[in-house]
Amino acid sequence: MKITQIPLEQAVGLPLAHDLTQIDAKNRKKSARFKKGQIITEADLETLRSMGRENLSVMELSPGDVHEDDAAMQLGEALCGENLRVTPPAEGRCNLVAETSGMLCYLAETVNRVNQDPDWVLSALAPNRPVLKGQVVAGFRIRPLVLEDYRVERAVAVVRGSKPFAVLPFRPLKVGLVTTGKEIVDKRVEDAFRPKLLEKLERLGGGTLMGQRFCTDSLELISEAIGAFLDEDADVIICTGGMSVDADDKTPGAIRSRCRRIAFQGTPALPGAMLMLGWAKSPKDGRDVAVIGAPACVAFDDRTALDKLLPFIFAGIEPGDLVRRWGVGGLCEHCAVCHYPACSFAAGS
Repeated sequence: MKITQIPLEQAVGLPLAHDLTQIDAKNRKKSARFKKGQIITEADLETLRSMGRENLSVMELSPGDVHEDDAAMQLGEALCGENLRVTPPAEGRCNLVAETSGMLCYLAETVNRVNQDPDWVLSALAPNRPVLKGQVVAGFRIRPLVLEDYRVERAVAVVRGSKPFAVLPFRPLKVGLVTTGKEIVDKRVEDAFRPKLLEKLERLGGGTLMGQRFCTDSLELISEAIGAFLDEDADVIICTGGMSVDADDKTPGAIRSRCRRIAFQGTPALPGAMLMLGWAKSPKDGRDVAVIGAPACVAFDDRTALDKLLPFIFAGIEPGDLVRRWGVGGLCEHCAVCHYPACSFAAGS
């Protein structure tokens, strides 16, 4: 690569070697005022002087050199998986943008291996967390203006040799709600979870609450309510209350009576440590139906371990061993203004 710096006045009629950034102090942002390849005119000189430019760089690539924009695009195309798009390069940087709301999935080791080269910068949101349509999920660039082609090829090979970034869309699932507690059945206490659940379903792409059944703390009645929703073709059944180790709490036993497999009971996340997930068999077509035991905290706290689980269920992902990793970032800070899912509590890795 050959870079030649020439006085500003001599640059008229010549193409720029790279983007030139202008800082807007009033609005606290920056943008590429002049783009790579742009031909400088006499009318541009005053603006360039106001940006503090006395000289401009003209660059001539050597054989085997890759410009920052081209390098970023090559990596972006390799990274871009399902339901993502790559933005055009700006100042040598590209972004991956979600094309739908869903779960962001990728292997953290892929990012670490690319960043082993100190001239690569690949930065992403935490994996296994919900993202919204239009949200930037990753950004990447190279530090220098050019990079040797073999180093670009090496980074691209790392990405292609593993699972690319992807967003698994949320599905419009039908949800049945089983609310337990004699105090609620007797109407001494009003159920506070239903409106919270409706808000969560809206966030998850418009899942449908197909109905709500109320039960006292009776294993048989709770089991019957679960069975009724299975017969009605529910995709997810959420049972609230009666999840502690108290002898009067029968919900876990009722869930076990209906499920062919228990994925987990108890999570390292607070609030919501008593969360439970089982898989029942649909009597209609034999498919798996998620049966969730949600502790009483879901009625009072805006975010609990349930909020970490539901995106997996709605994206069609079995959380598996990831649940045991929820302790890292799994303590909700109860922020005065909730920033979920833009917080560490949302991540499921």
